[in-house]
Amino acid sequence: MLSSVRIASRQAVSRSIAARNAVALRQASTWANVPQGPPKQDAILGITEAFKADSFKEKINLGVGAYRDDQGKPYVLPSVRTAEDKVVSAHLNKEYAGITGVPEFTKAAAVLAYGAGSSALDRLVITQSISGTGALRIGGAFLERFYPGAKKIYIPNPSWANHGAVFKDAGLAVEKYRYYNKDTIGLDFEGMVADIKAAPKNSIFLLHACAHNPTGIDPTVEQWKEISDVVKAGEHYAFFDMAYQGFASGDTDKDAFPVRMFVEQGHNPCLAQSFAKNMGLYGERAGAFSIVCADAEEKKRVDSQVKILVRPLYSNPPVHGARIAAEILNDKALNKQWLGEVKGMADRIITMRALLKKELEGLGSKHDWSHITNQIGMFAYTGLTPAQMDKLATEHSVYATKDGRISVAGITSGNVKRLAAAIHAVKP
Repeated sequence: MLSSVRIASRQAVSRSIAARNAVALRQASTWANVPQGPPKQDAILGITEAFKADSFKEKINLGVGAYRDDQGKPYVLPSVRTAEDKVVSAHLNKEYAGITGVPEFTKAAAVLAYGAGSSALDRLVITQSISGTGALRIGGAFLERFYPGAKKIYIPNPSWANHGAVFKDAGLAVEKYRYYNKDTIGLDFEGMVADIKAAPKNSIFLLHACAHNPTGIDPTVEQWKEISDVVKAGEHYAFFDMAYQGFASGDTDKDAFPVRMFVEQGHNPCLAQSFAKNMGLYGERAGAFSIVCADAEEKKRVDSQVKILVRPLYSNPPVHGARIAAEILNDKALNKQWLGEVKGMADRIITMRALLKKELEGLGSKHDWSHITNQIGMFAYTGLTPAQMDKLATEHSVYATKDGRISVAGITSGNVKRLAAAIHAVKP
């Protein structure tokens, strides 16, 4: 019979072997080689966390990419409340929408973008999407699969942070064209035109229709016409991203000018639309992707392939947000109310820009801050350096991205003076 000491010893050895085996199993995990993603993907999350951790009562968060009212609170448009009440009270079923979405929504979205009398409407393929990001993803996938030119897309430098990732994941190579001039804090129009001219024929160019994100710098009407000419001369293809229609200037027709002008000039562009900003439907993820075709026969073929692309991605889009947007776009009274509310949001942004500039000048700043009011939309490029942005956060509890971009929606009549004083302190 084994002694108790030998039994204990053998049990200890067995436990040791089991432990080593468990470690070996853990080390051989299926996901052992998955790398940690770069922290820059979480830049906005990092700003939000730092803001939350700051105990200073007068802290300011200028990193959030969503509209805020003059009290700094999330804002639900009254027209959206009314439309949602109508949708809920109608007791509609929860059946699937078609692959391309809620027809009442997509038809109205097309008219909003291209205009009621547009020649594009009868030859337009349009599908509801998971907001603007989903529209870009569908567009990228379609171009990767069917565009006859190089599978490469040029995006502005800088552009919305997610543009590159969306198109790369869709299988397109991503290049950049000049857009921002850091010396003038304005548009590098000459560089932009030169890069379009220098690109290989049949290249794809992503263009922000209005309220360029992140710079807030848009081409003028005359510059847009020249851009159209050089795109056409290079036999390039235009892909518009219109995430801020109405939210930029307060006028939905004015903000859609580049898209409509390109169609009038003979381009057949594609377009990503979002209703996150202009209707405040952020979490509802209501958007649309459309392609202007040459004729009805081409439309039929393209539509069939868009459906084939969408089906394995998510099968059918969600209905609630699209129904809300459809109510607003198709009901004359609600539509008029919404257009007034959109103008109100745009006007508040414009007013905050003017106030910030006025306060900076009132502090005796020797710098030219005219770019603050020359820019448009939710975001502004201040021209501040990463070091100055760090000082804003650590010394003044003002949080924004290191590239100097601020969300003007985060500025209120109650914090604009303190913000101006903070900016003046880091850039005297």
